[in-house]
Amino acid sequence: MNRNVYHEIRDPIHEFIRLDSEERAVLDSRPVQRLRNVHQLAMEYLVYPGATHKRFEHCLGVMELASRVYDTIIRSDLVNDEVRRLFREDIGNEDRRRYWRRVLRMAALCHDIGHLPFSHAAESELLPEGWTHETITAELIRSPEMQEIWQGVTPPLRTQHVVKLAVGQAKLPDEVFTDWEAILSEIIVSDAFGVDRMDYLLRDSLHAGVGYGKFDHYRLIDTMRILPKEHDSEEPTLGLKWDGLRTAEALLLARYWMFDQVYLHPVRRAYDIHLKDFLLEWLPHGHFPTSAEEFLELTDTEVLAAVRRESLNGSTLAKRIAERKHFKVIYSRDPEDLRISSDPGRAIWSGVTQEFGESRFRLDSYTTSVGPFDFPVLQSDGRITSSSLLSDLLSRIPNVAIDYVFADPDIRNEARKYVIEKREDWLKASST
Repeated sequence: MNRNVYHEIRDPIHEFIRLDSEERAVLDSRPVQRLRNVHQLAMEYLVYPGATHKRFEHCLGVMELASRVYDTIIRSDLVNDEVRRLFREDIGNEDRRRYWRRVLRMAALCHDIGHLPFSHAAESELLPEGWTHETITAELIRSPEMQEIWQGVTPPLRTQHVVKLAVGQAKLPDEVFTDWEAILSEIIVSDAFGVDRMDYLLRDSLHAGVGYGKFDHYRLIDTMRILPKEHDSEEPTLGLKWDGLRTAEALLLARYWMFDQVYLHPVRRAYDIHLKDFLLEWLPHGHFPTSAEEFLELTDTEVLAAVRRESLNGSTLAKRIAERKHFKVIYSRDPEDLRISSDPGRAIWSGVTQEFGESRFRLDSYTTSVGPFDFPVLQSDGRITSSSLLSDLLSRIPNVAIDYVFADPDIRNEARKYVIEKREDWLKASST
């Protein structure tokens, strides 16, 4: 296969994404092509009509950003002597540099291939115990179809290298990562400024038509470095030059606002609940298959066809989605309620279900995890300092917490009146 044949793909975020023929073979594989039919934001398009983009283009964007970060952090004029000594075989050897760049791009392109139809919606309840989209991703990367591609690359890629970088150390607790593998997996999945996060914030913001997810990713990438975790430590991690710190703050604030305004929008959450209810009834045994062949046959297309078919056959669960008859919010947690009850949403849900019956209500509670974010920062005088000491903002970015009680639209008004009347009593009773 001729590695000098390059392909260009236009992208609304990164303008052009370029692949060679060996990378194109991965792009054309069934696991990656399947992502053309998996929405990035589940049914968010029913709230923000432009949010119809797919996991496919997101994975292309992650691959593009991953190689930009890699090219920055291994530049000879940016790598300090300690890092060069620690990674002399991987950075100092041109063949090794090319090998790991290829592994990183392949891993980035494949990092989401294990996502279920409609992505994260009710994943934990729709897979057998012990399975996540990350474990499915790993299995697909190890599948015979992908193994053949890895062996056809020049030089051949070790499958487990691709798995490690695509899934990350936190999701593979039984795997031993070298320091170099840990650094490269951080490029993709780091909680602070991994390129997965960079691309989805920029892309989701664009397609949803909101400005919350924007930040200067060019500046952020230009200031990324491999640094000691602490001043006296030899353990390496990804960090930043001091002049990139404000951009990192902007990224993490963008994440906060996107969760608050887009990802946890109450109508989106209601559709997630209806989709979960439908899938639990429609799927054999109430969960998605985990065998590669069966998994690859299921996308959003098959689910939407089933929703349409079952709604025409009279399924109430399907009609909630197909006819947009979603449950409506009758309670949304107020910070004042937390002074009375530690779990106000459940207190309200318990009250209304006792009055009207459980089947007509849903409780939805969720809290994001946003930190603490602590990464090394290279100051202008050469000192390595923790970001937590240099940024007051990072420690103050709050979690986004929701506490919704949804009701069947047929009884919404009656239930809301009842909540207004009984709310304080239910909250006080739950605290005793």
